[in-house]
Amino acid sequence: MIILGIDPGLAHTGWGVVETRGPLVRARAYGCIASTADEPIDMRLGRIFREISDVISKYGPTDLAIEKIFFGQNAQSAIPTAQARGAAIAACAASGLTVGEYTPMEIKQAVVGTGSADKAQVTYMVRHVLALDHDPKPDHAADALAAAVCHAHLSRTYALSRPHNQIEELT
Repeated sequence: MIILGIDPGLAHTGWGVVETRGPLVRARAYGCIASTADEPIDMRLGRIFREISDVISKYGPTDLAIEKIFFGQNAQSAIPTAQARGAAIAACAASGLTVGEYTPMEIKQAVVGTGSADKAQVTYMVRHVLALDHDPKPDHAADALAAAVCHAHLSRTYALSRPHNQIEELT
């Protein structure tokens, strides 16, 4: 399975592509789509759509793992993130990817083992699980890879928890 993970943001949308082979999960590529506040919103969202579409064309993922938006104290700051998330999901929908949505806590739990992990712990575990020889940078790309790893682990767990005859129906 090839999974595209996305950490949405208007200024920085991280992306990461992983491939699973049995119990192994390995990174194929990752990066970050950046824009500045002085650019018009339509140009920024269009860039996210186009660049995610290009990643999909190049790496051929079948699944999307994307972080759900956490509003926290400031709902106003969530609006641009929601717009970026929508542009990314639209690009994935146009290519027929299966969508998995995960909260930040679910991603941390799946990757680190605790939902209260900090960024350094997530980056360390992403590096370890994917057998990288360096920390993935920027942080947005590391978070996107974490979402993809989360999807890989949860998809495998879900498939293993199904009776054998139902696993055949899923494939």
